Amino acid sequence: MQMNTEQVDVLIIGAGPAGSVAAGLLRKRGIDVLVLEKETFPRFSIGESLLPQSMAYIEEAGMLQAVVEAGFQYKNGAAFVRGDRYTDFDFRDKFSAGWGTTYQVQRARFDDVLIREAQKQGAEVRFKHQVSAVDLEGEQPCVTVRDPDGKVYQVRARFLLDASGFGRVLPRLLDLESPSNFPVRSAIFTHVEDRIPLGTFDRNKIRVSVHPEHVDVWYWTIPFSDGRCSQGVVAEKRFLDQYTGTETERLRALVGEEPGLAKLLANADWDTPARQIAGYSANVKSLWGKGYALLGNAGEFLDPVFSSGVTIAFKSASLATACLARQLNGETVDWQADYGRPLKDGVDCFRTFVQAWYEGSFQKLIFHPNATPEIRRMISAILAGYAWDRTNPFVTESRRRLGVLEQLCEA
Repeated sequence: MQMNTEQVDVLIIGAGPAGSVAAGLLRKRGIDVLVLEKETFPRFSIGESLLPQSMAYIEEAGMLQAVVEAGFQYKNGAAFVRGDRYTDFDFRDKFSAGWGTTYQVQRARFDDVLIREAQKQGAEVRFKHQVSAVDLEGEQPCVTVRDPDGKVYQVRARFLLDASGFGRVLPRLLDLESPSNFPVRSAIFTHVEDRIPLGTFDRNKIRVSVHPEHVDVWYWTIPFSDGRCSQGVVAEKRFLDQYTGTETERLRALVGEEPGLAKLLANADWDTPARQIAGYSANVKSLWGKGYALLGNAGEFLDPVFSSGVTIAFKSASLATACLARQLNGETVDWQADYGRPLKDGVDCFRTFVQAWYEGSFQKLIFHPNATPEIRRMISAILAGYAWDRTNPFVTESRRRLGVLEQLCEA
């Protein structure tokens, strides 16, 4: 019995932020799009604190009004706390031009808003359809898919975009995985009814708290618009393995070790069982190849500390769809020059700041009492997601400049 085979211009694997925005951008160019998503939406996900740079891509994809009207928590910056030291960055006061505000979102609803907008724009979306095999040997990529009833069919596409996030479909099926150079870290997290008293917490900012004794252990507190927040802790797996009990008990014990955070959440209702993910940092041998490109977390995921994941996902969708539109129009595209390298430039900037955070040098810088306003504005721009703004010296020379500032802080 011959397997049913369909034909489409572009097949997108995954209906998360990268897949949705890519679908919207392609539909605006009149390109035929099919999105395959193995789960059904809405579904839980973390990565809830957006960066302002993200808003430009949401706007570019024609989805801005839907996101604005969804009623998510307004966000204008980030606060950092270690012991009695506190500093915050207002993303509206930054070096780079562009959006200075964004939202803190429950990803189940946010992702659902985006993919529904992609559908309204004409993208076909199939939930609970799982990709099981990929063949790149022919003239066009051929994907084998299993539908919710267990029936198997094939889709031939002129191009594949893998936006499968941590599912990392093409990296697994095509043996593209490459070890991350980051230590194996874990996160324990949940949503709580926070019951934080009014006036004691700036709900317009994510709060990043550092463990009082361990510079490489930190907590996120992301407030939502409904009186709830996302609460998590990140550390090397071997550190978290010292704590026993349920995931909720372990998380609450860790929160109790940071006095300021424990006080903030003293009245919280821990009504949702906590979860843990481990070894989430990932890399690949190449972000593109014959007939395909990897978007967002399917290609590389660094670390949650600066909430860069969704921004990188959107940036990859914008770059890739621009290349793809030209290629489908008959132009010759240098995918490394126009996609792989520029995407990696911004990711590497974020990587430098992530490494400096865990080493403690970036923390010395942001908590320094005498940081100059202009340097803070440059750093604010990167924390707001503008890691591709090459007019910012902390983008083009991030490692050297952070090193110089570290020396100055210690002088």
